[in-house]
Amino acid sequence: MSAAAVHPLLKVKRRKAALRTLAFLSPWIIGFSAFFVYPLVSTVYFSFMHYDGINAPTWTGGKNWSYVFTQYPLFWPALRNTLWLVVVMVTLRVVFGLGIGLLITKIRTGAGLFRTAFYLPYLAPPVAATMAFVFLLNPGTGPVNHILGDVGIPTPGWFTDPNWSKPALTLLAVWGIGDLMVIFMAALLDVPKEQYEAAELDGAGPWHRFRFVTLPNISPIVMFAVVTGVIQTMQYYTQPLVAGKVASGIIGNSGQQFEPGYPDKSTLTLPQLVYERGFQRFDYGSACVIALVLFVLAMLFTAFLMRRRNGFLSAED
Repeated sequence: MSAAAVHPLLKVKRRKAALRTLAFLSPWIIGFSAFFVYPLVSTVYFSFMHYDGINAPTWTGGKNWSYVFTQYPLFWPALRNTLWLVVVMVTLRVVFGLGIGLLITKIRTGAGLFRTAFYLPYLAPPVAATMAFVFLLNPGTGPVNHILGDVGIPTPGWFTDPNWSKPALTLLAVWGIGDLMVIFMAALLDVPKEQYEAAELDGAGPWHRFRFVTLPNISPIVMFAVVTGVIQTMQYYTQPLVAGKVASGIIGNSGQQFEPGYPDKSTLTLPQLVYERGFQRFDYGSACVIALVLFVLAMLFTAFLMRRRNGFLSAED
């Protein structure tokens, strides 16, 4: 058979292979297009429109963007709070999750009991857990402040104090750390014991074994925990909203108007603004702008961590 005849046959085979591959990928392509590409394009489109969900959208250019960045008084406090939570809350959750995972893997007896005790808080519904924490940390009647006062430690205002509301939310997030504990435990148990034995023979102490044996082996899991933590914290909505309502005494009184962010906008987050602008004010254009800001921030954090390769580890490790 001549080379001229082989070439068309090869092209037909390649085309069939490409179509077969496309057929296998089609469920993912359809889902990706319907649930990511289309919503993203629509969000960008409506961010330049005035749309109330009833009347037809009208073009406004960059007015929505200008309003959110220069005139909307809640945007910058919510942005600062969200970034604070991303940096502090994600860091502490990863550090404590790894520390508890290390502790339980070293325990000889009762490991199952401790594992269950640390994992159970993660199963608590977010609303119920937040309400319980607000009552426990109540400055006047909560048992935590009573105990702190009895031992002579100053008692914070917690969810009623703008300086302590975000640390209180962080304490709540660290309390429900069972998911990260289980992930890190699985990774730690997969670290080859031979490497620990070799490090001990070389005279490495506990810190050096952790630094040069444990961390390099579990660094992909650390990066996974940080990236997913950043994405989850960017969507942080339920806990700060419920905490603000309970601490302000609004919860349960459906007839009262509640301005999110109590106290003094300290628990206000960007997802709360998306809901407030879109579903309470029916200003979908401004809501789409804030949603796009969240999307860009999440992408920037993720890209930074991926470039660092190991999340908390330096790039040269």
